[in-house]
Amino acid sequence: MPPSISAFQAAYIGIEVLIALVSVPGNVLVIWAVKVNQALRDATFCFIVSLAVADVAVGALVIPLAILINIGPRTYFHTCLMVACPVLILTQSSILALLAIAVDRYLRVKIPLRYKTVVTPRKAAVAIAGCWILSFVVGLTPLFGWNKLGEVERAWAANGSEGEPVIECEFEKVISMEYMVYFNFFVWVLPPLLLMVLIYLEVFYLIRKQLNKKVSASSGDPQKYYGKELKIAKSLALILFLFALSWLPLHILNCITLFCPSCQKPSILIYVAIFLTHGNSAMNPIVYAFRIQKFRVTFLKIWNDHFRCRPAPPVDEDPPEEGPHD
Repeated sequence: MPPSISAFQAAYIGIEVLIALVSVPGNVLVIWAVKVNQALRDATFCFIVSLAVADVAVGALVIPLAILINIGPRTYFHTCLMVACPVLILTQSSILALLAIAVDRYLRVKIPLRYKTVVTPRKAAVAIAGCWILSFVVGLTPLFGWNKLGEVERAWAANGSEGEPVIECEFEKVISMEYMVYFNFFVWVLPPLLLMVLIYLEVFYLIRKQLNKKVSASSGDPQKYYGKELKIAKSLALILFLFALSWLPLHILNCITLFCPSCQKPSILIYVAIFLTHGNSAMNPIVYAFRIQKFRVTFLKIWNDHFRCRPAPPVDEDPPEEGPHD
């Protein structure tokens, strides 16, 4: 580590380490809870596990790489490019997992009687695999050529240097802002976010419509079913809101960089935006713990069984809720 780390850099590194220390154990706990509780085995929670895997990787991989970039090592261009790409992959994976969750909740309230035949474990696994493959394609696009190598090589040659350029590794020195704005944001971030908002509005409309119906006693208690669906949908919509709140500021700053090159961006705003994006990976387990009872109970059981050495009451492993007329 270079000896000249400023107090500001030290504070930045400390905050990043704190975020990682919350994110990694919290999301590992989410994955662990789904593994030990049969009631958390339906498609929605499989997609939540995919989201948690991405968040673990943010804490364990992206944050250490961000700290490394902040220190400012001099590296070959393509080495720096490989350091910058993981965050693009994991962001895209999170967005597609959130979209899959939204579609899954929509199907649960739109076709409750046919839901289990339409959304099978096999189809959920294929969807998760597809989301990750697409995330790698989108996130690794800069490695396929959409980057700033040409610009850097011209500056490198102008200085009389030969071979692959060596640069101070910074995200904006290797990643094209055209890629970040036109391709990443306008194609793969903003449209899915808007689509998810529309899906959740439709989900809430369908649930409210069912809850307002007068139902007969022989209907299989649909009000209980849709009441649970409403509670879970609110929690998952909160996850979506927090994701948008965390990531939109950085994308807006990228738009300013591209469309107004002469505009000055205060460093503190850039760091706050970065902290928000990384901090989002630590938020979801907290939301699950406070908003979804099955997670809360399972978290407590894991804590008591494995960390307090005291047996806990058995987890409620009721099967996932059936449709209102099953």
